[in-house]
Amino acid sequence: MGYSISKAVRTCLAATATIAVGLTAVVDSASAQGIFERNNAKTNERYVPTIWVDPDGCEHWVMDDGYEGYMSPHTNRQGIPVCRRGNVCGVMNSDQFFKTNSARISADGKARLAQFFQSAGAVSYIIVGHTDSRASDQYNMRLSFNRASAVAGVAQSAGARIADVRGYGERLPAASNKTAGGMAKNRRVEIICIR
Repeated sequence: MGYSISKAVRTCLAATATIAVGLTAVVDSASAQGIFERNNAKTNERYVPTIWVDPDGCEHWVMDDGYEGYMSPHTNRQGIPVCRRGNVCGVMNSDQFFKTNSARISADGKARLAQFFQSAGAVSYIIVGHTDSRASDQYNMRLSFNRASAVAGVAQSAGARIADVRGYGERLPAASNKTAGGMAKNRRVEIICIR
């Protein structure tokens, strides 16, 4: 299955815009049929249209020749953005995977996480860390992000694609921070599957 791109879209894709450094493009193997070549006075440049999935699961056409590029929303025939469904497919209780004030995952925890990512079957994942309300907001933001990053590292080593890593600290509690049980529920890392 190849992508059919009209002359107007090709012109639009060739427009000058800057793509953020570090943008991860998901190359659809079917787009290999859509490779365009442009002769330059110095070299032949190859434009490879690809599809990039943003952290919220929405697809974008990407055209980049290494110097300048263009990215536009991938829409259906009615002009509606094509977005992949994302849902929370795993919630890790931080107390089971991390020691207090630590973002290091035990060997047993890494094995359990690797098994999860190998069997979940999502296109990509968003990893989101949360804490309880103890400590300062700044500390909690850093700890939640570091824990989410540790989980993302295990996911990547298991062959999973990570769309985004986020840390919200104590800002999005799942329960009240007034009880020990509530605080334990808030100390978590959520795994969002994009399918």
